[in-house]
This record gives sequence, structure tokens and C-alpha cells, in this order.
Amino acid sequence: MLKHVLDTLDLLDDPAASGEAVLTALRARAGDTGGVLLDSTTVTGEKGSTDFVTVTVPGTAGKRAGGTARTLGVVGRLGGVGARPERIGYVSDGDGATAALALAAKLVEMHSRGDRLPGDVVIGTHVCPKAPTRPHQPVPFMDSPVDMAAMNDNEVLPEMDAIVSIDTTKGNRIINHRGIAISNTVREGYILPVSPDLVSVYETVCGIAAQVFPLSTQDITPYANGLYHINSILQPAVAAAVPVVGVALTTETAVAGSATGASHETDIALAARFALEVAKGYGAGTLQLHDEEEFARLVELYGPATHLQTGGR
Repeated sequence: MLKHVLDTLDLLDDPAASGEAVLTALRARAGDTGGVLLDSTTVTGEKGSTDFVTVTVPGTAGKRAGGTARTLGVVGRLGGVGARPERIGYVSDGDGATAALALAAKLVEMHSRGDRLPGDVVIGTHVCPKAPTRPHQPVPFMDSPVDMAAMNDNEVLPEMDAIVSIDTTKGNRIINHRGIAISNTVREGYILPVSPDLVSVYETVCGIAAQVFPLSTQDITPYANGLYHINSILQPAVAAAVPVVGVALTTETAVAGSATGASHETDIALAARFALEVAKGYGAGTLQLHDEEEFARLVELYGPATHLQTGGR
């Protein structure tokens, strides 16, 4: 996986980085095998434009093959891979895109070699080398040329049965660990227990005790409401009716998303490898992000919490 991370970083650390450049590299890895779907769409907002990239890698028993295996969605969440002209070079905030696209490269390569997962995997992220920044405490955040609604429209897709959202989460003082951390599972306004299956995957991939970062109710509400959010890592949960888990790239100290020279290639590879192992188990039906029966009972007892997915009153 580290090889794919390094190749992806080389693609994205470029003022001319684009969705089409990413797709060209992925096509080369796919070879002559069919079935892999690659798409790039340019979307323009008030602060510029970005290229949304979607990669669908079909499974042996997935929906695209007429099967019933579940589809995992992997979202690489970020504002931009660069903050030019304010900052020269690739910024820390781009790690979510790098992890997602490195995972895509690995899966495409596996598919071409005949090493195919049971379920489909759909990967969505965006590529923007000239994103703006915005104030945030304790360190500045990256902004995006398009709003969160546009991101969710292009990255949270109907075929996803569950979502792993990967995002740089270094601009805080509440998760003080260098590497990756996972969140509770979030579904339709509820913050659910941490999945024991994901803890097991974490321990296998990282070789250490699982690190879990804390969530507040504000973190799972829409960005547009003006409340404080740890970052955008759980914003896919605003648009989805399926379970969502955050995979955070973390540090021991607060590091700005707009900082250059702040990315750790081995940590990005950890996030991508974690997502790959989740995809294997989720499609095979051996891994659960949450307890379906308990979630149904929770809603029966206390009613829906979907109002937290809206802009509020």
C-alpha cells in the first residue's frame, strides 16, 4: 500500500493536479480487465473549482455482478490538496484524498490480477490544488471551493451500504496520537457504540490498541449551521441513511490542515490498509459497523433522530 501512497502523493503534489490525471494513472493499473468504473467531474463553486473522482471496483458477488454482497463506500474527505497561491506544495488536509485514491489504486491492481473482493467498493473524493483556507481554533482549517452539500452530492452515493470517511484530523487537542483513530459509528442522527469488528481490524492493521476519537452531537450536524465541528470527517453522515465511521489521520500536537511538509506517508498507508480490510470483511458479511437489531430498537424506543441531519430550526 505504501507504494500506492507514494505514487498518489506524487500525482497530487502538483499545481496541475486533476481528476483526469488520477484516472489516467488508474487506467494504467487496470490494464485490459473490464468492470472497473472511473469517473471525474469538475464542479465549480463560489471560491473556485474541484474535480470529483469516483472509482467503482466490482466484487465477485456484488450488486454490479447481480449478487447480494454489500457495497462499502470509502470517502476521502478534504478541502483541497493544495492551498496555492497562499501555500506552495501539498498540504496536510489532502491526506484523506491520498488515502482514498491509494486504496483505489490498490483495489484496481488487485482486480486486474484476479484478487477480487466479494462486494463492490465505491470510492469518492475530490482533487483541488488551489483551495482556500479559513480561520479555526486551535489552528487554521482548509476551506473548499465548493460547499459541503456539493461534496455530499458527489461523494455520498446511493449504492453505498455503509461508509468509511477518511479525513485529516490534526487540528485539535482531543486526540493526541500519531497515526490513525476511528470514531463511533453514526447513523441517521445517532452516535452508536464503537464497532467491535472495527476495533479488531484496527488492532490487526496497526498492531497497537485501538485509538478512538471523541464525537459530539455538533460533529454530526451539517456544517452550514455555524456550530463548532471537530472537522468534516462525519459530514457524510449528514447525507446518508446508512452507518458511517470516521477514520482520522491524527498527530500528537495540533497541526494546521493548511500546513505543508506535515503529511506522514506511513500513516496514510495505515488508513488505506484499514479501509481495505474493512472492505474485505464488510462485503463478505463477516464484519458489521453496528448492530442492526439494536439500532432498530433504539429508534423504536426513542424515535428518529434524523432532525440532526438537517439545518435545524
